[in-house]
Amino acid sequence: MEQFDLHHITRPSSLSEHAPLLLLFHGYGSDENDLFSFAQELPEELFIISVRAPYPMQPYGNAWYAINFDAEKGKWSDNEQAKQSRDLIATFIDQAVAHYPVNKDKVTLLGFSQGTILSYAVALSYPEKVKNIIALSGYINEDLFEVKNAEAYQHLSFYCSHGTVDQVIPVDWARQAPKFLEALNIKHQYSEFPVGHGVAPQNFYEFRDWLEGLI
Repeated sequence: MEQFDLHHITRPSSLSEHAPLLLLFHGYGSDENDLFSFAQELPEELFIISVRAPYPMQPYGNAWYAINFDAEKGKWSDNEQAKQSRDLIATFIDQAVAHYPVNKDKVTLLGFSQGTILSYAVALSYPEKVKNIIALSGYINEDLFEVKNAEAYQHLSFYCSHGTVDQVIPVDWARQAPKFLEALNIKHQYSEFPVGHGVAPQNFYEFRDWLEGLI
């Protein structure tokens, strides 16, 4: 594991080489085992890596960046820490592509909540490293990247979804994503489901079908 910057677990592909790569990024306070439960239901040709966020929390769980709560600012995110995690993920993609028998041109990021916010930031900062993004229950934080020329994003495809009664991240925040992506002519699909901060079964099947059509 010493050649990797981030702890992770893997599910090998049915292919011996050039496998499409799927990277999973959990939400705030969780760990790499959370989204890994998806692995057994996803196409067997995918090489799946579930990554643990770098900042341990007490008494358990991990975060990609701190979320602070105080009387003055209310709830706010540590954007500098988030940018560091964004760059850690970008480096990790390079490490994974070099180490595992995967296709560097077929890299998909799947995030949930804070993992989605980072997946957006990685894709929009380092579009050359990724192809597809599955953005569950998150939003685009424009403080975490500088927009490039639209041509840099033409190969990207996004699947975005959100719960209409999400009590953690308001659905209105997620609804900005299609507008943002459309302005850059980035291919995307946006769906809403009548759930809170989680992934409904029909949500899972929809993004699985979407991904199967691209790999």
